Amino acid sequence: MRKNISGTSPYEPIIGFSRAVRVGNSVLLAGTGPVGADHEDAAGQTRRIFAIAADALAQAGASFHDVVRTRMYLSRAEDWEAVGRVHGEFFSEIRPAATMVVAQLLNPAWRVEIEMDAVLPDTGADAIPAK
Repeated sequence: MRKNISGTSPYEPIIGFSRAVRVGNSVLLAGTGPVGADHEDAAGQTRRIFAIAADALAQAGASFHDVVRTRMYLSRAEDWEAVGRVHGEFFSEIRPAATMVVAQLLNPAWRVEIEMDAVLPDTGADAIPAK
């Protein structure tokens, strides 16, 4: 069973994407930018992304404890440590597989964008918990 989780982006229907998609016990979080935190530093933008991600994961019945992989896209290589430290605040014990790449992001004010993949414990059913 598939469940699309929408966010607040007005571009979702235009581009044709969901903030996250849950299929069975897998949750795939789309590249998430720091919407509403455009003028913050790299650490502040990363914290905003984690707030958006927490909400989307919760809507899919998941949490950061279920995350097995992250991909961090930085617009400035020098932000790696600030972004990495915030990532560590959330994942120091969970320790998902992680990748950090320098790339040009769609919004020039964004210094970071993050994707996450989560896997929920196998319950033997594809039922999606009620919100």
